[in-house]
Amino acid sequence: MGEIKRALLIINLHKENAQSLGRKIEAELGRRDIGVHSFSFDGQGDFSPDGEYACCFSLGGDGTVLYAARTLAQLGVPILPINLGSLGFIAAVHPDEWLQVFESWLRGEAVLSRRLMLDVWVERQGKIIARETCLNDAVISALGIARLISLGVATEFSSGDKTSRIHLGHYRSDGLIVATPTGSTAYSVAAGGPILDPELAAVIINPLCPFTLSNRPLVVPANETVIVELENEQRSGIILTVDGQVTEALEPRDRIYIHRAPRDALLIASDREGFYKALRTKLNWSGGSLTGGAGNA
Repeated sequence: MGEIKRALLIINLHKENAQSLGRKIEAELGRRDIGVHSFSFDGQGDFSPDGEYACCFSLGGDGTVLYAARTLAQLGVPILPINLGSLGFIAAVHPDEWLQVFESWLRGEAVLSRRLMLDVWVERQGKIIARETCLNDAVISALGIARLISLGVATEFSSGDKTSRIHLGHYRSDGLIVATPTGSTAYSVAAGGPILDPELAAVIINPLCPFTLSNRPLVVPANETVIVELENEQRSGIILTVDGQVTEALEPRDRIYIHRAPRDALLIASDREGFYKALRTKLNWSGGSLTGGAGNA
C-alpha cells in the first residue's frame, strides 16, 4: 500500500457513539499525517466528494454502507464498514477492531471484497429521466396496500456484434425486486429469494407476492440487462426504490433498465469467512455442534 494522504469519514448521526468514534479515528489518522474529510449523514441529503480519497470509513449500519457505496460509486474508493447498527451484514467490522483492520489493509493483508453494483435507468417516452446506482437492490412496487401491478420483464445480452432479448413474462404482483448478491440477504431473502455469495457475478429477479404459483425467483448472469416495462393499465401508483433510500415515482409505459455498474464497491474486511460467519450467527444457521467432517475442515 502506498502513502495515504487523505481519508473520508461518513458518520451516521442516528447511531449511538458514531461521533465519538469518528473523533477517535480522526485523531489516529492525524497522528499518521493523514488528512481527514468528515461528512455527517442523517439519512437525508447528498454528499459530493471533493477530490481523491485513499479510503472511506463508514460509521453506522448497513444503510450507511449503502449510502457510502452509492456516493463513491464512480471513484473506486475502498470502504472500511464499521458496524454501529443492529444487524451488520455489510458493515462487518466491529468498532473495537477498526484500527487492526485498517493497519492490516495498509500492509496489504486485509481482504478487499469486490461487490457488484447495479446502474438503474428510468426511460419515459424515449428519454432517460432518472439514473441511480445501488449496492443492494432496485424495487419496483405498488404504492397502495394489497394492489397488484402489471410488469413485463425481459433480459438483454450481447454476444459479439449481436444483441439478443429474452422475454421472461408478464408479472402481476405486488412488485419486483432486482437484487445483487450483496442484496440477496436483504429484502429479497425476506421475499423468498436465494442467498448468493456476495462476490458472485449474478443478479436476482424476484417477484413480490406474484398472483400465480408458477412465478419464482430467477438468477441471471450479471452481464445481462434486466428490462422492466410498466404496462398500460395499472390499479395503483408505482414507485422505484433504490437501496431502500432513494425513490422515483413511475408512470405506465415507463421502462427501467438495470445493468451492472462499471465499477464494483470495494469493502475492506478482516477475513473472507465474514459473510458465512454472519449467516451462522446473525441468521442462526449454527445448528448443533459439529464434532467432525466438513465443520472441522
